[in-house]
Amino acid sequence: MNKQEIEYPLATRPDDGEALEVKEGLLWVRMPIPIKGLDYINLYLIEDDNGWTMVDSGFNSDRIKELWEIIFETKLKGKPVTRLICTHFHPDHMGLAGWITDRWNIPLTMTFGEWTFGRMLYLEAADETPEFVIDFYRSVGFNDKMLERVKSRGFNHFNRAMTEVPMGFNRIVDDEIIRIGSRDWQVIVGRGHCPEHACLYSKADGILISGDQVLPRITPHIGVYPAEPMANPLKQFIDSIDTYMKLPTDTLVLPAHNDVFTGLHNQLEFYQSHHNDRLNRLKAACVSPQSAIDLLPVLFDRELSDSDKGLAISEGLAHCHYLVDEGELDRECGDDGVWRFRRATAVRAAVA
Repeated sequence: MNKQEIEYPLATRPDDGEALEVKEGLLWVRMPIPIKGLDYINLYLIEDDNGWTMVDSGFNSDRIKELWEIIFETKLKGKPVTRLICTHFHPDHMGLAGWITDRWNIPLTMTFGEWTFGRMLYLEAADETPEFVIDFYRSVGFNDKMLERVKSRGFNHFNRAMTEVPMGFNRIVDDEIIRIGSRDWQVIVGRGHCPEHACLYSKADGILISGDQVLPRITPHIGVYPAEPMANPLKQFIDSIDTYMKLPTDTLVLPAHNDVFTGLHNQLEFYQSHHNDRLNRLKAACVSPQSAIDLLPVLFDRELSDSDKGLAISEGLAHCHYLVDEGELDRECGDDGVWRFRRATAVRAAVA
């Protein structure tokens, strides 16, 4: 499936400090973010009877705060923000949650898994990189120079990208219905990109606010990290595809990055083929033991900078762990402490 088999029905996009009405009472806002390759995040405002519900807050930056103040002053018809729903804990989505909830004296609304993980990472900030993080990257094959880079950056990037994560929150759960103004929004939880990502679906209008779970032009990042080094997020993501496939083919998707689009099923089918291709590449490469760092050229056709290798390693591990849990790869720890992957014994015997 070609991922370009989607359409962008809106002729324009909002400028900084502007809000574009997608449907009556539903505004699309774009904010600049300091994340290379993404550059902007889409945020949404839904009109309620006595105020507005905000979906995601944006990255913690003075510029985004300034832009929000312009929108609060000029685009909300004199109404306050009465609810903040964050789709997940990543800083470009939850970074200003503390500021927004304080600014309007409102609660934060999220799934339990996302609030918990975000609150934990915010509180665990440290000037020095914890040893378990260094051990994780050593186990995937980082050399001494790469490990020095891990040590030098400390463990407070997440904390710096956030305002204080509120101590309390209102929990939402999968399949819950949230009434906002004249619309009912169904919470549809997706997994893989993060623990418990909340999308919002309006059946009446055929609209899905998809966060990072479904994106045009790019695939959601699926990675393994030190906090859960043996996780299998790709299995969770692939299983979640079936959930979103149940939505109508003409669903209008409001993603967190790039443009509003239609062609949901085509994009989901692309995700399946994209990941199957990478899984097949790994199986072919692992006729002999390979570390995650060894496998980077198998998964990525371009030269990776040192700063790119962390994300790339996490994606590679997600694919390897999927194949381990499916019984197609074995995972072995060598005398050097590095995990290596090899075609499983039973699979090797069948091939032979």
